[in-house]
Amino acid sequence: MTPLQHYLALSVALFAIGAWGVMARRSIIVVVMSLELMLNAANIALVAFSNYSPGTPGRGEVFVFFVLAVAAAEVAIGLAIGIAMYRLRERLDVDELDELKG
Repeated sequence: MTPLQHYLALSVALFAIGAWGVMARRSIIVVVMSLELMLNAANIALVAFSNYSPGTPGRGEVFVFFVLAVAAAEVAIGLAIGIAMYRLRERLDVDELDELKG
C-alpha cells in the first residue's frame, strides 16, 4: 500500500503548479485550467485522508463531489466571462480586463 505522504506530495506538487499557473500566466484559459488543477490537488488530498483515516469511510469522496460541482460552476462562469470579454476586446489578456471592476 502506498504511504499517505506520497499522495500528499503529489497533491502539494499539483497545487504548486496550479498556483504558479494562476500567478504567472496572462491567458484566462490557462488561469481557469490552473484553478482546476488546484481543485483536483485538493481532491487528491481529501480522498487520501479519507482512505487513511479509520472510522470515516467515504467522507472524503462526498466532499470531492461538492468540489467537483463547484469546479463545474466555476468553469461555466469563467468561460462565459472569457467569451464576453473576447467579444468585447478580441483579446483575453487577464491584465487588461478591467471592465468588471466596480
